[in-house]
Amino acid sequence: MNSRNKIANLTPIFLLIITALFISGCEKSAVEPNNMTDNEYVQSVVSGGYDNDYTNEDNIMMQEYNDLNEGGAVLDNESLPPLNPYDSLYKWGRRITGVNRNYNITDEGDSLKDVVITTTYSGNYIIVGYQGGVKDTAIKPYTEVMKRNVVFKRVANSEFPRRNWRLYKISVLDGETTQPQLGSSKVQITKVEIYKNNSGTPTYIFNGPDFTNSVFTTKLFGGNGIPEIDRNDLVKVKIYTTSQLSDIDYVAFHWAKNTFGFHRIPFALESETGSGPYYRIYSKDFNIYGSHRIGAFNAFFSANTRESLYDNDINKFASDLVGIPFKVTR
Repeated sequence: MNSRNKIANLTPIFLLIITALFISGCEKSAVEPNNMTDNEYVQSVVSGGYDNDYTNEDNIMMQEYNDLNEGGAVLDNESLPPLNPYDSLYKWGRRITGVNRNYNITDEGDSLKDVVITTTYSGNYIIVGYQGGVKDTAIKPYTEVMKRNVVFKRVANSEFPRRNWRLYKISVLDGETTQPQLGSSKVQITKVEIYKNNSGTPTYIFNGPDFTNSVFTTKLFGGNGIPEIDRNDLVKVKIYTTSQLSDIDYVAFHWAKNTFGFHRIPFALESETGSGPYYRIYSKDFNIYGSHRIGAFNAFFSANTRESLYDNDINKFASDLVGIPFKVTR
């Protein structure tokens, strides 16, 4: 009788222990996806990030889609609708409808994974403008290919991929339209210079036309990390292009979305040489918001031919694009 009472008294305790072990196992499975291979985990970080901390450089790549998908035509910042809208551009933007990401992963021994990321975006550029004083909309289907190189480094040898790999190096992103026109065949960004706080020499220089050659070592591994531009900094950006067309191209800066929506500011032409091809320099001064969110982001610079945005022919759209990661720390 006593034995039965003891068993009866212990039964709830056993049930609690079993339940606790079950919950613990479920939580570990959710946090530690050990059913993934190392390569699958690396791909998941590229597309979904490492954690919820935006100051973490591992999370830069997952932001690309949301940064670029304007959802349709939007106005430029710091600009009003045209005062004389007879023949003028009103607003424009991407609406992404398809994303395909390819990973070419090469192992360097057992400690490094070199990853070439090729992302193909498809969708429509929505362009609203005036022709003969009448507002008109052009929808231009497009395909845009972006490339970025990254390296992941092993930090542990556990059974859980999440514990084993962290972002070691990341390159600048290089992209262009492939349809309806190859971007670089019409206009190509060849260099980007960034000046801080009225300095006469650039703080950062990025040379193209293949910008994936510009690579940063993350601070996690003792490198300088990605470029830093802090709140209230005065920034001048110069964009160097080679263009095959006589019309001045539309060069713009696109940056991270916040509660106020998407951001885009056009650059002004600073100089031009050549008679075809044309070598042009565009520039723009910025004052970084004092309330800018702390974290790691992408700054995208695009060069579009004028006919891409001012001609309603859907077969005329050519764009070149550079994405530079940056961090705001204070």
